[in-house]
Amino acid sequence: MMEENLNDDLIRVEGEQHLYRDRETGAILNTDNSGYNQYVKMRKGRQTQKEELDTLKKDIEEIKSLLKEITNGPR
Repeated sequence: MMEENLNDDLIRVEGEQHLYRDRETGAILNTDNSGYNQYVKMRKGRQTQKEELDTLKKDIEEIKSLLKEITNGPR
């Protein structure tokens, strides 16, 4: 875990368990690995859902097109 390897270049942000400020750059660093892993998993899930929805939309458009062909066939 990153928190065990903290050095003198990082200052704990008051009132925050996993946030540290880098003395040199002023950047805020989050050391909450489980929270980050949960975020990544959630993001991948959303991407999968989006891809599935896009596939369904394409399938529906294809079905609509085929139905139009059938209903407007040779007369």
